[in-house]
Amino acid sequence: MLVQGKCGLKMKQLSFMGVVCTVMLFIVYRTTNYQYQAYQQTEMDAKWNPFDTVKDIFVTSKKLDSLPRGIIQARSDLELRPLWLTSGSRLKVDDYSHRNLLAIPVGIKQKDSVDAIVEKFLPENFTIILFHYDGNVDGWWDLEWSSNAIHIVAQNQTKWWFAKRFLHPDIVSIYDYVFLWDEDLGVENFHPGRYLEIVRQAGLEISQPALHPNSTDIHHRITIRARKKKFHRRVYDIRGSVKCTEASQTPPCTGFVEGMAPVFSRAAWHCTWHLIQNDLVHGWGLDMKLGYCAQGDRTTKVGVVDSEYVVHKGIQTLGDGGLSARKVSSRGKTSKKRGASGFDVRTEIRRQSTREFSIFKERWNNAVDEDMNWTDPFKSSIRRRKQRKRNTHLSS
Repeated sequence: MLVQGKCGLKMKQLSFMGVVCTVMLFIVYRTTNYQYQAYQQTEMDAKWNPFDTVKDIFVTSKKLDSLPRGIIQARSDLELRPLWLTSGSRLKVDDYSHRNLLAIPVGIKQKDSVDAIVEKFLPENFTIILFHYDGNVDGWWDLEWSSNAIHIVAQNQTKWWFAKRFLHPDIVSIYDYVFLWDEDLGVENFHPGRYLEIVRQAGLEISQPALHPNSTDIHHRITIRARKKKFHRRVYDIRGSVKCTEASQTPPCTGFVEGMAPVFSRAAWHCTWHLIQNDLVHGWGLDMKLGYCAQGDRTTKVGVVDSEYVVHKGIQTLGDGGLSARKVSSRGKTSKKRGASGFDVRTEIRRQSTREFSIFKERWNNAVDEDMNWTDPFKSSIRRRKQRKRNTHLSS
């Protein structure tokens, strides 16, 4: 009887252990399956929402806890949506593949120039956004394409002010490339489609069309068109204060584009938008740091396209939102054009730009000093190149 009792107890223990093992195996299976599904969902989120996913939004903000996750749209865009659909438009409403964005600050005085630029871009699947710094929108409605463009008005603001507020990466993430151009560019020798083909083939994340040698206000030799090249990434020039030689690895000798006609890939713009300072509206100093947003080596991923070039007319428009033709007193009140107590708006804009340039450089230096985890990727690459050249010299 005692033996039978012990056998019965062991059988019960074995049965219990079997149940426990089964439960544990089930839990492991469900956990593994859940993790795999979560991984797949993360992959899908990363594919369709490369910047901010719905999951990221919920993690960073408790303010959305009252909403079901599936209702959240993490991104938006600048495409116009129809109030009603015809049979023809129904097929196009969700076709936004391979679109690009052209954003220009505009004043009515440069209407003809802007019209010529837009007419070049429209056939190449571009969305157009105009930043009206002079407040005049009504003067544009007679242009055939105007009703299909996005119009934003803010008196006496720069394109960097507009870009920081209206070109957030989540808003423009459907566009392959963002063209942030000035209005005073001649495009007789420029074709957007051919330009983008060259940019893609060359792997340029940040670029600009070359400037015709007869352009006004050429500040850096690297931007001048090289007639026999399709594109270039560096310049050699030993004249002037900046010496550009084979050993030069910094802007403006290489890894550099200027601010009048930059073109950004989606990823490069995502970085550049964060580099733009909210309160430094003139953008001075940005061009020297854009290479940090090139998604890799700026000496290879930043370039100037020569075969598709523009003419920079150098027309001064800042302040044309009602101030350039007048004088402004030191107290901010308008006075007569030749008032003794007034000052020239253009001069004050130049002074403010210079002040902002100093502030931007100081902020960059402070940020570098304060971020102990950040290392300059280009300083290390420059050291490696110098070391290779030194080794080559010694071996020869």
